[in-house]
Amino acid sequence: MLKHRGFPSRQKGTDYQFTIRRDSKNGATELKARERFKHRKPADKRADEAFLEACIECFGEEPFERGNLDAGRLSWFFGREIIPADPANFSPTDYEAELILNTDVIRETFPEFVIDDE
Repeated sequence: MLKHRGFPSRQKGTDYQFTIRRDSKNGATELKARERFKHRKPADKRADEAFLEACIECFGEEPFERGNLDAGRLSWFFGREIIPADPANFSPTDYEAELILNTDVIRETFPEFVIDDE
């Protein structure tokens, strides 16, 4: 399992986890799209924003390996802001699965984030 060096392990000052320490002997937790309801707690929304901002800073528009990124946190964005880089060969239970940020959706959903077009 790839460990993303430089990626924050959690949101500062909270217990909202962004990464895991070690891989599971049973395999990676399945990624599945989770709906973000409008009535979620403000702290949950701030954690979402912090995680997505870290993804933008670390990965930009390049594909990245799932690695040690927390499946629960990824699932809040999966299928919308974070999508499989190669849908035909994607496995939602593989630590080596390639993901990519969907910058068009991020610009619509989180307009406060600046994503460089290069």
